[in-house]
Amino acid sequence: QVQLLESGGGSVQAGGSLKLSCAATTTTSSSYCMAFFRQAPGKEREGVATYDFDGTIIYAETVKGRFTISKDNAKNTLYLQMNNLKPEDTGMYYCAALVGGGNWVCELYCGGGDCYANFPLGVRYNRWGQGTQVTVSS
Repeated sequence: QVQLLESGGGSVQAGGSLKLSCAATTTTSSSYCMAFFRQAPGKEREGVATYDFDGTIIYAETVKGRFTISKDNAKNTLYLQMNNLKPEDTGMYYCAALVGGGNWVCELYCGGGDCYANFPLGVRYNRWGQGTQVTVSS
């Protein structure tokens, strides 16, 4: 059973940087999709970035050019480098994984309280970390 543990959150001023880590208890190469999501108070969870089994990466439009997702299979760890942070980046950041998958590109869609690696097929991310708080002040 894959367990995920996030770290690296904190409080920074706008324009600052943080690097989140997501350590997996089993090899990250066994996870078809690995991703970061975030949730601001009173808002629905939203996708930030996903890293596919074959290295395909997708970013939310709101973070493109500022955030970089990467994975170190030797350390079983997923990373999210966040630069030029904005107050609207504030929220709880979660690491998620899909163990098992198919021959498709991992997605970041969230709706109805669920987040999907493949929305048309109804495939949800099935492993979640406890979250780490990121607060960006103006």
